[in-house]
Amino acid sequence: MSRKVLVVDDEKLIVKGIRFSLEQDGMEVDCAYDGEEAIEMAKKTEYDIVLLDVMLPKVDGLTVCNRVKQVYNVPILMISARDEEVDKIVGLELGADDYITKPFSVRELMARVKANLRKNDDENNAKEKKKDTKIVVGDLELDLEKVEVKVKGEVKPLTPKEFELVKFLAMQPGVPVTREVLLEKVWNYEYYGDIRTVDVTVCRIREKLGDSTKNSKIIINKRGIGYYLASK
Repeated sequence: MSRKVLVVDDEKLIVKGIRFSLEQDGMEVDCAYDGEEAIEMAKKTEYDIVLLDVMLPKVDGLTVCNRVKQVYNVPILMISARDEEVDKIVGLELGADDYITKPFSVRELMARVKANLRKNDDENNAKEKKKDTKIVVGDLELDLEKVEVKVKGEVKPLTPKEFELVKFLAMQPGVPVTREVLLEKVWNYEYYGDIRTVDVTVCRIREKLGDSTKNSKIIINKRGIGYYLASK
């Protein structure tokens, strides 16, 4: 999938050159020539990166940067004709990710664009990975990385095997699982008749989670079948 780039500069010749270089690299490019237009375009389209000049008509680049960052977190590469440290500091404080000063070479610009895209990809992948390490079902939260279970935010100490049983049920909330399947998937052995192992373990888990055996709200017993995790 090609990257979507928004180039914002009131100097049309510069925009034309930047656009050509980005499109040569297989990117889709939209152009805006003032701050007002840039804000409206950023609201309508989710760009992968924004190249934003500081000095713009109608709305200045620093304000545009701040406004766009309020809409969604997109990498913003500020472009300025002035190499003033204060401009860089203000831009970065308002959410800019990088800063390049005119005149610049196409090679440097493309290197900055690609570096910021990679950084953003890495950050998004890290967020997704972190999401994948947690399962939330009702009041129950499992942290797969820490091997930790919380009920209403309070950590409940479970053994590794107890955690595996809760995790297996949490991966399919509301779906009853037989004791035989739990023995096979959690204890890694086929059913040999002693299904009481599952019942005893569930009883211990309920006690640790503060879940009443008689009126269970978390691990529910489906009569004649097995157990399931309440989905609400």
